[in-house]
Amino acid sequence: MQKSQIEGRPRQCIDGSNVDSNSSSPPPPPSSQTDTNSPSSVSSSSSYSTTKAWIVHGIVVGAAVAAAIGARAYLGRSTKFRNRVVGIIPARFASSRFQGKPLVHILGKPMIQRTWERAKLAASLDRVVVATDDEKIAECCRGFGADVIMTSESCRNGTERCNEALQKLDKKYDIVVNIQGDEPLIEPEIIDGVVKALQGAPDAVFSTAATSLKPEDAFDTNRVKCVVDNRGYAIYFCRGLIPHNKSGRVNPHFPYLLHLGIQSYDSEFLKIYPELQPTPLQLEEDLEQLKVLENGYKMKVIKVDHEAHGVDTPEDVGKIESFMRERNLCQTWSCSRVVGLVQLEGERICETRTTDFVWC
Repeated sequence: MQKSQIEGRPRQCIDGSNVDSNSSSPPPPPSSQTDTNSPSSVSSSSSYSTTKAWIVHGIVVGAAVAAAIGARAYLGRSTKFRNRVVGIIPARFASSRFQGKPLVHILGKPMIQRTWERAKLAASLDRVVVATDDEKIAECCRGFGADVIMTSESCRNGTERCNEALQKLDKKYDIVVNIQGDEPLIEPEIIDGVVKALQGAPDAVFSTAATSLKPEDAFDTNRVKCVVDNRGYAIYFCRGLIPHNKSGRVNPHFPYLLHLGIQSYDSEFLKIYPELQPTPLQLEEDLEQLKVLENGYKMKVIKVDHEAHGVDTPEDVGKIESFMRERNLCQTWSCSRVVGLVQLEGERICETRTTDFVWC
């Protein structure tokens, strides 16, 4: 386009009116355009920069405060993660292998009482209760001071009994520890260990314990074996020996693991456990923890140094009593008591009788 043509066109003001190009008075500049060299312009620019700096500063400070509040809230929550813990001892009278097992006496005390007394020593438990469907067991437990929750006879295993008892408790709990009633020598430190393991593994819903397997128990189907991965999560539980080598014999150099009956659950998972359908491996092995694994949930396993002495058969009672005597787990003391008054040469004196007691 030629220069003459450009100059020949009428100019337009912002308001749309035409202005003669030969006019000596150019159109006034738009109101937004100012002279950057004028004092008012410099003042305006300085004010804008200051305002912008304060805005940026405010954003940074606000973000820092929000981060601090968020961190404090997270840390506060982490210290309280799964912190309310109840121990439940499920007990039933009609055991297929050993009927009335919870009430069998071990050196003068019912086995259920010995288990309860050991559980009460665990520092991590806020409460310990016995869950049973049998009035004889309930009466016995109330006799030595235990809290008792009556459950239905329809519970298929200890886990379901724990869940029913949990729903009947007057307080809410984050972790439920299933303490087997046939482990009268359970160590309180193991109870605390499985609780701590579950608190430290947010991706797990279940925790349990294992110890070294004795070679003589390798093929005992009442002794459940387990294998774990490198991070301490359960891979499998079995009544047979696992792993099982080609020779079919026990490898004396392999660290086989024996599963201990104690187990703890996240309380929210425990609520849905009864709704999970029985699984093939669970039914074949008759091990309730396999239903957890088969449904894809994670289970933490801690390894402990513990000489397991569970009572599965009547013959085990004698074994555990012998063990307690050998390890001096029972103490004997003498106590004198007044049994009457006798007259001797005009004086009345007390007749006493000394009795030996065994305490464990």
